[in-house]
Amino acid sequence: MVDSRLSFMSTDQIGPTKYRTIWISDIHLGTAGCKAPSLLDFLKHTEADTIYLVGDIIDGWRLKKKFFWPQTHNDVIQKILRKARKGTRVVYVPGNHDEAARQFVDMKFGDIEILDEAIHETVDGKRLWVVHGDKFDGIMQHARWVAHIGDFAYTTLLIVNNYLNAVRRLFKLPYWSLSQFLKHKVKGAVSFISTYEKVMVTQTKRKGCDGVVCGHIHKAEIRDIDGILYANDGDWVESLSALVEHDDGRLEIIYWDHLVDSLADDEDLPETALAS
Repeated sequence: MVDSRLSFMSTDQIGPTKYRTIWISDIHLGTAGCKAPSLLDFLKHTEADTIYLVGDIIDGWRLKKKFFWPQTHNDVIQKILRKARKGTRVVYVPGNHDEAARQFVDMKFGDIEILDEAIHETVDGKRLWVVHGDKFDGIMQHARWVAHIGDFAYTTLLIVNNYLNAVRRLFKLPYWSLSQFLKHKVKGAVSFISTYEKVMVTQTKRKGCDGVVCGHIHKAEIRDIDGILYANDGDWVESLSALVEHDDGRLEIIYWDHLVDSLADDEDLPETALAS
């Protein structure tokens, strides 16, 4: 069962919202573009039996070039570790930006399982393949230098996006993602996303699964493609989104971007979310 509607939650609700499963990816801790304060708020207001960290949690690519690690990034790690200690099953599936963690596959870090990929069974019996997705990105596999150039351009775009939204807040305008806008308008980007989705669906069929949950391309999506459920949980640098499974098996994308504006008055914001 799928619910593809936008979902917004109130920060003044009593107690956290409980889900059966939460999937989050592409947090990119260690970069100025990471919206750690928003993610912390999301983690504070949600609980789950299982949390999947679907890759690119820590951005090793950027940290190798320039060390950036504000307190809020450390707080995210501590919050996840605390949930694991309190009984939440936390599964970490590394991606390309945190590929160094793949050497620890099938091991445990504290109470966190590290897997190359996982199979999740929903409450209504559907088998979902959980994988970051970079291994099925042709550019990543055959032209990594292009991927690194693209990463630099993307990081620059995110910095511009942060300043743009700082100006928008002065005029009481809501958060707006420049990079997401370009992804929808640039023909090459649209073609890449479509190709990626089709490849992931093909691989899911080969796995004998009913659906796939992935990340990598920073585009939250949940839909049926050729009889296969394709779900992308988005990211925490642009869309601020997560995929959740309700107790009845219903899947839904949660968008947390409405909280960005409420963080504008936070005295730490210029140091974290707007850092360049």
